[in-house]
Amino acid sequence: MARYFSAAAALLLSTAFTAHAADEELLIFDWSGFEEPGFFGEYIEKYGDSPSFTFFGEEEEAFQKLRSGFKADIAHPCSQSVDKWRQAGLIEPWDVSKIPRYATVAESYKSDPIFTDGDDVYFIPADNGSTAIAFNADELSAEDVGSLQVFKDPQYAGRISLPDNVDDIYALAYLATGVSDWTKATQEDFEAASAWLREVHPNVRAYWADGAELAQLMSTGEVLFSWAWSETPASMRGDGHNIGFQREAEGGSSVWFCGYVNLVDGPGSEDKAHDFINAWLSPSSVEYIVNEWGYGNSNTEEMAKIDTETLDEVGLGEVSAPVLAQLPMDNALREQMIAEFEKIKAGF
Repeated sequence: MARYFSAAAALLLSTAFTAHAADEELLIFDWSGFEEPGFFGEYIEKYGDSPSFTFFGEEEEAFQKLRSGFKADIAHPCSQSVDKWRQAGLIEPWDVSKIPRYATVAESYKSDPIFTDGDDVYFIPADNGSTAIAFNADELSAEDVGSLQVFKDPQYAGRISLPDNVDDIYALAYLATGVSDWTKATQEDFEAASAWLREVHPNVRAYWADGAELAQLMSTGEVLFSWAWSETPASMRGDGHNIGFQREAEGGSSVWFCGYVNLVDGPGSEDKAHDFINAWLSPSSVEYIVNEWGYGNSNTEEMAKIDTETLDEVGLGEVSAPVLAQLPMDNALREQMIAEFEKIKAGF
């Protein structure tokens, strides 16, 4: 989920050419923005250079490209895509003996049957964050956006933005229609969520593709509030903008989890791939991702050292409102979500 490039740049990068060429023995298929050295400083210290990166704009695009034969060593999907990628034969197990810091990952990931199969580990969680209402605090108060139903309010027609991301958009819609656990969602729940999104669609100024596009929309005043990643308030406040982040709205907010998978028949170095992951879980990476991006890191030992005030400030603290965790869900239902969202965006 990521993602500092402009919409035009994201479109260009989604062609999956190598945008950041460095170490030719490791090619990472990633969201734009994650090529920043702060994420893997230990890797650079060891090998003298960054890996090479190529980018995708969203996970379904990445999935289709890999199925068509595109080769890379590592990719960065979010948790709800892992089962689909496993079933398609796109990924192979990690050798966690080569990733010492895997020991710092939460036990819930290590025991999840979608991420692991006996001794085989298919998914190394890396980053996590919140999705909630980011709002222009010069124009609106937290009370003004105190309910998810504000997205349907006609007085804000043309002044809101929503993510062009099926998981985040349906997290919002499920929460707004009373579902906070989509692993238990029924067909009726899906239809109610889709109907809610259709009601909201006429108010939408733009469906943003990345954090940079949303920041531009909000900084110019075109958009007053949006369903946004915790990156948005963190980065915009750093640029001097007064942006609030409402995680206590009636209906709730969402949390997401992404990580790295080992692609089948990757052309590069397996040792470097494992060293890259271990570097991602380093203390320096934890400090960087929390303070610069407003995201969390899956190294639980280092995250436990972050003070509560900092976590609250970047949108990672505890909340009392419902939280929908974007966990792996039924693949058939998610495929319906993908297809339906395309219709909704097109006005159908």
